[in-house]
Parts: sequence; structure tokens; C-alpha cells
Amino acid sequence: MQTITEPERRTDVVHRTEVVVVGSGPGGLSAALASARAGAQTTLVERFGCFGGNITVVGVEGMHWYRHEQTVESNGIVREFEDSAKAHGAAVPESQSLSYEIDSEGFKLVADRLVEEAGIFPMLHRQFVAPIMDGARITGIITESKAGREAILADRVIDATGDADVAARAGAPTTKPPREQLMAASVMFHVAGIDKRKFLEGVKADPQTYADWAGGGEWNLETSGKEDAMFSPFLKKPFDLAIKAGLIPPHLNTIAGTWGAVHDTGEMTYMNLVHLDGVDGTDPHSLTCSEMEGRKQAMLAIEALRAYSPGCEGIRLRNFGMSIGIRDTRKVDCLYNMREADVREEARFDDSIGIFPEFIDGYGLLILPTTGRYFHIPYRNLLPKRIQNLLIAGRCTGGDRISHAATRNMACCAVGGQGAGIAAALSVRKNCAPADLPVGAIQAELTRQGARWQ
Repeated sequence: MQTITEPERRTDVVHRTEVVVVGSGPGGLSAALASARAGAQTTLVERFGCFGGNITVVGVEGMHWYRHEQTVESNGIVREFEDSAKAHGAAVPESQSLSYEIDSEGFKLVADRLVEEAGIFPMLHRQFVAPIMDGARITGIITESKAGREAILADRVIDATGDADVAARAGAPTTKPPREQLMAASVMFHVAGIDKRKFLEGVKADPQTYADWAGGGEWNLETSGKEDAMFSPFLKKPFDLAIKAGLIPPHLNTIAGTWGAVHDTGEMTYMNLVHLDGVDGTDPHSLTCSEMEGRKQAMLAIEALRAYSPGCEGIRLRNFGMSIGIRDTRKVDCLYNMREADVREEARFDDSIGIFPEFIDGYGLLILPTTGRYFHIPYRNLLPKRIQNLLIAGRCTGGDRISHAATRNMACCAVGGQGAGIAAALSVRKNCAPADLPVGAIQAELTRQGARWQ
């Protein structure tokens, strides 16, 4: 590959803080709030113009769609996201569970309010580009923006980028599956012009269950069996008919999936219908091609719904998410990496910093937490090997394929994020390395913040 040599340059230090969180998705926003509430000077860095990540940027509004009567909740900040959205009119009942669907636009305001009330220093429109290192110790980050290149110094750094950008560039060991084995990416969109009464009558006349996901082609789903008869807002038949009619090319049998909520105004939100294989979220060319292809497929899906789904005769596009939704890229090799047995068999750890219901969703497997089962998340899963003063929050924590299908979910990312934020703050206060922090201190602060860890 051809290279160029850039001249040596000095970068202005524009900010100093105790804890800097890089990325403001469910894991990063939760980490920043927890850190600030634990008493640390906290800065939240985000490359887009809003906080919320997958919720606000991608448009994934179903954060707790796994919730049923017997589900054991994690509580803490992850529950606060939903409750705050409800309190500010930015949530509606979710169609397949006992949860509320969070409005992606309204949550931008909710997140702003949470950040301001916690006293977090906000830094939007800044792209992380490099860590600042002192040997194996991270001492801050470098960002780029309209203002150019800027340095932010910090006592602790939390990598909540989703893709382990900070950890990888700092020299922490990471892994990434081959492109063909990565979980599919999605282009989310929202539509308008729906006749709500007619659409829901059609759903009632032909209700879909999770068993209907196993319809051949790209849609085959393994469950534990108890999910098979449960209602699912699944759409596939309109797209099968559209393929038969030549409206959709036959190779696009991946167009199928779920809708979130139908509003009285005729909007139908959280359309999770476009799934793209082979997308590498760390490769900007792959992202470029996939964004464009995803939008094309979304319009084909809308045409199919207009032709073959009752109540959708007047359907039109309302908006796309600002960015494609990535489920799977790099994972950090942590002091403990989660295993399939941990998420399937109710793992218990002495260094637990949070619990999560037995909810596994990915790689063709779906298990819903309808029986009260849950697993612990160990503090060691937030600590990368080799690099000091760095913690990991979100879907890039270490784990195998099936454990990732559980821990990559937004609510689980927020659970780990709260633990990471507290640990970062307390390690600064106690003047010790994060790895040397007594776990009991983290657990005590989690309890004070209303989160469940046992």
C-alpha cells in the first residue's frame, strides 16, 4: 500500500477530566451517568450530534422487548432510560412485550437532560482518532472535528465505541470474526401513512409467532421451544408475495423482520426489515456500500408493504436512521471473556457488577427470559489485558459467539456501562488501578444507584 509521511505536529490540549467516556450509546451514556453520579469529573465524547447511539442514531427503539411477566430486571440506569422516556412522552407500549418502545427522536432530548442534570461535560461532533499513551497506560484521547485535532487528558478512559476503537489502537488484544461470520447489519427506518385500524385488523386476522420466523431462506430460528407460540410482530409474507410478483429480486429473501409500534398518527416505527450480511463495521468502504444498499432495500420493502399488507396502501418513508446498525465487530480480550455456558446456565460470579435476564438474540438463536433466569456480568469482563486505566463498556467486551448474542443487546450494554462508570470513578477517588479496585466498593455504589448485581 502506498503511504505518505505527515509532518510532526503539536496538538492542543483542550480539556482535562477525571473520566472520559468515548461513545454515547447505551453503554457509554450509562457509563458517563454512573461515573458522574459516583462523584467523578466526567466527559462524554460522541462523534454524532446527539447522545444515545443505537437508540437515537440508528433508530433501534425496542430496548427492553424481551420483557415478560417473569423477567428478572437489571434495574439501575438501563431501566431509567425507559422510565425517563415515558415520563417525558417519548415512549409508547411495545407490541410484543411488557416494555415501552423508546421514541428515537424524543430520546435525544431525554439524553440531553440526563447529561445536563448529572453535570457531565458534553463533547459532541468529535471523532476519536487516537489514544494518548504513556507506555502501557492510557492518559487521554485525541479527537478530530471541525475545530481540527484536539487532545483530551483523563485519568481513566472508557471505550464505549462499540468497535473497540480505543482499545485496539491502544494496543489491547482484540479479536474479530471473518466478515462472512459477522452478525448481519441493519438499516432501520420509519414510515408514515399507515391506516392503524386496518393494519392491526390484518395482524389480528393472521397473527405471527416466533415459530413463523423459521420460514426457510435466510429466516430460520432456533428457540428453546417456549417461544414458538408467542406473538411476534413479524413481517415476511408481503415480501414473499413481492418476490413471486417480481417486485423484489429473488436473492433478496433476507427482507423480512419486525415492526415496533403503530401510532394513531399513521406512523409505524422501528422497521427492522433490512438485514445485510458481510458488513464490516470497522471498514468505511464496507459501511458506505452497505448504507446505500440498505436504503435501496428499504424502499423495496415499502413497495411490497404497499402492495401486499392491509393498511399500508398509503405508506411512505418518514426517515432512515442516521447510521447503519452494526451488531458485531471487534471484541476485546479481557481478564475474563464470557462463554456460551455463562449466558445459558445462569453464571454466578463473586465480582458481579450487574445481572441480565436470560435473553439471547443472534446467530439464529432466540431465547426470551420468561422463566426468571438471569446471569451475572463479572467486573473482569470490563478490564482489557495489557492496557492500564482503560475500561470497556458495550458490545465489544470479550466473549464467544453465543455469549455475544446476549451481551451485545443494548440493555446489557447499559448494565456493563454502569459498572464501568462506577469503577472508573471509584478508582480515581481511591487512587488505585481499576484492576486493583475492591469489587465490594463497586457493588455498594451499584446498590446506591439502584442497580441489581446479584
